[in-house]
Amino acid sequence: MDGENRIILNVGGIRYETYKATLKKIPATRLSRLTEALANYDPVLNEYFFDRHPGVFAQVLNYYRTGKLHYPTDVCGPLFEEELEFWGLDSNQVEPCCWSTYSVHRDTQSTLAILDKLELDDEQPSEEAIARLFGFEEALLNGELTCWQRTKPKIWALFDEPSSSTGAKIVAGISVFFICISVISFCLKTHPGLRVEIPAILNITTNGTAGWQETYGQPHEAFFYVELVCNVWFIIELTVRLVVSPNIVEFIKSPVNIIDLAATLSFYTDVCQRMGEQTGLLEAFSIVRILRLFKLTRHSPGLRILIHTFKASARELTLLVFFLVLGIVVFASLVYYAEKLQDNPDNQFKSIPLGLWWAIVTMTTVGYGDMAPKTYVGMFVGALCALAGVLTIALPVPVIVSNFSMFYSHTQARSKLPKKRRRVLPVEQPRRKRDMGAANRRVNALKHQHTQPTHPAIFKDAFGGAKIGDFINVPQLSSLQPRQPTTGNVDLLLPLQPKLLVPLVERRESKPEEMIPMEPKVTLQSDPNGASGNNTPGDES
Repeated sequence: MDGENRIILNVGGIRYETYKATLKKIPATRLSRLTEALANYDPVLNEYFFDRHPGVFAQVLNYYRTGKLHYPTDVCGPLFEEELEFWGLDSNQVEPCCWSTYSVHRDTQSTLAILDKLELDDEQPSEEAIARLFGFEEALLNGELTCWQRTKPKIWALFDEPSSSTGAKIVAGISVFFICISVISFCLKTHPGLRVEIPAILNITTNGTAGWQETYGQPHEAFFYVELVCNVWFIIELTVRLVVSPNIVEFIKSPVNIIDLAATLSFYTDVCQRMGEQTGLLEAFSIVRILRLFKLTRHSPGLRILIHTFKASARELTLLVFFLVLGIVVFASLVYYAEKLQDNPDNQFKSIPLGLWWAIVTMTTVGYGDMAPKTYVGMFVGALCALAGVLTIALPVPVIVSNFSMFYSHTQARSKLPKKRRRVLPVEQPRRKRDMGAANRRVNALKHQHTQPTHPAIFKDAFGGAKIGDFINVPQLSSLQPRQPTTGNVDLLLPLQPKLLVPLVERRESKPEEMIPMEPKVTLQSDPNGASGNNTPGDES
């Protein structure tokens, strides 16, 4: 009885033995529905063969035995999920002790998905991929590409893909050069040593900007022409990229392109200031030019990784800001009331809003020292504020650092991988052999009949006592009562089966005066003794 209940499973060349009752513990799975009628059952070896990963199956079988699913650390997470899906198990049933290790691959997959969107690889896209990007795929297949459709992707790659060609690298270098010159010029023109005195004819107003202009003069004339040359390049670059963009809507919605447009328009505020009265609002708007540095993300993979690191760490950053705000409000209130508990003529905490500045400087460990508590209770609150700030900042920051390390390490690993991976053909399942039992019986029956001089048994079984002659005898055919064949050999020998003659006989009885033509015209003759004679084919009339 124990031998009948045991079952042998051959997984990847390793044999496992268990009980059928063990496999029934988890219903609706592949192993719980094993029968000997399956194609992978070997009746000679009395085992079931599965061409799957044997290391994962050891944990699968252990899950049937103990009811606890553990994750093997020597396999990859996606492989483990794929094997569980094959065996019909749920990956969410992994034990809590293995869940943290098992779920790491999901973070890795999301990281790889983000890196795919960043397009950090230097691999050149195929012609079909470029045509699909620009919507020219149908024209490419038909060979009907126009001159503009051939030129547009080349110009786009020249300005948007720095690694696509040598010319694209030159254009990217020119763009980076003008960005650096523009930012440096914007910073240097505020230096008092590089400013000139304002002419007497200039009308100076009494606002803050005019006071700065009156004290330090105005920027040198050369800075204006430097900005003019830079903006001419930026306008040309932005216009060309807009015209050849695969998707104009996505181009306009891009934050980098919005910054580029705003920085380019800020130059014309300087023009307005030179032509008319200078205002502080227009001059403050020119600070947008500093944001041109974000355009370097198009040319620097490291900056893109840094930006996406902050995106991936948005939850940790939000948590950090929340705890900082909470601590700032609490300690600002505490230090305000602590300083009022004792006589303190040098009290600097006149209100809670002033205490907010002290709290944020203390919690972020900056410590300017412009405000400090003077009482012992206030000093105790200040010490707690400093300790809370260190703990609040130290906890989420390692998560952000680990995210950046993960992005960077994967980027370095991808750069070392071959650009063209070897394709592996899918494994075809072997076809199940047909049951040869019926076919062998049919062949044996045919051989037995061919040893006889005639085929009386076959035709007698098919037609009763009928014979095959030259013509169809209508009265005899009308009295013929066909019946279904009892063997499986007639359908191989006769082109006209008795079951096809039934509607023929009924049609003949309804209209006996009409002759029904047939392809092989034969005559059925009855033997007076009721036995079948030799069968001779008839001539065509």
